[in-house]
Amino acid sequence: MPCGAICLSGQPARCDGPVGMVAAHPPGEAGREKAQGGHISVEPRINERIRVPEVRLVGPNGEQVGIVALGDALRLAQESDLDLVEVAPTARPPVCKLMDYGKFKYESALKARESRKNQAQTVIKEIKLRPKIDPHDYGTKKGHVERFLRQGDKVKVTIMFRGREQSRPELGFRLLQRLAGDVEELGFVEAQPKQDGRNMIMVIGPHRRKSEAKAERAVPREEASTAERPVRVRRPPAPSAAEVREAAEARQPAAGSAPEGEAED
Repeated sequence: MPCGAICLSGQPARCDGPVGMVAAHPPGEAGREKAQGGHISVEPRINERIRVPEVRLVGPNGEQVGIVALGDALRLAQESDLDLVEVAPTARPPVCKLMDYGKFKYESALKARESRKNQAQTVIKEIKLRPKIDPHDYGTKKGHVERFLRQGDKVKVTIMFRGREQSRPELGFRLLQRLAGDVEELGFVEAQPKQDGRNMIMVIGPHRRKSEAKAERAVPREEASTAERPVRVRRPPAPSAAEVREAAEARQPAAGSAPEGEAED
């Protein structure tokens, strides 16, 4: 019976139990609830999943067939032992192509795998210097920068100032300019030196991409592995017991012959 409560739909609620307990909606009102959305597929519609009266049909070799009814397009796909794939669903009418959908998905997966394999992610390496760095330490740091640039990585060079060194930013600027000049054959200044609090930062980018550097390193590695491969020498087969016996008998002196080193009378 009604208890004075109002449900979300604006209708009086029913109380079939104790006071304060509101019953659920009647069976007829269950459809008013919002339906839960399902998974949205990103795969194109094929064959009987296509729900349009007519399509613009493209042949398996890319030839334009024209606008045909959906039933005729499905019949042509069945006769050709191919699939009818909707390649442009937003067109009017939608564009469908005759193809082997399984083979198409397999080739697409291979291309995506190869493209991911050839991609090389650029990494930013960081080198930290002091304004009054020792010449030997500078040479070591410069060697690291050159190695990173040869590998195709960017290098973030940071000059760290301490104490009174903060009042002499020109020392760090000259040091960064010197480093950029020393490695100009391998990289270029991508971000000019700028002050960032107590530090001064400069970014050096490589002249060549990391994928090219990776490919060049792979070729000498393959050549070295081929050169270090051991060469197998085929040994002659071991002599049999009969051959060994014959050779021993041939080396023994014949009966009645004089021993070596003794002259006959």
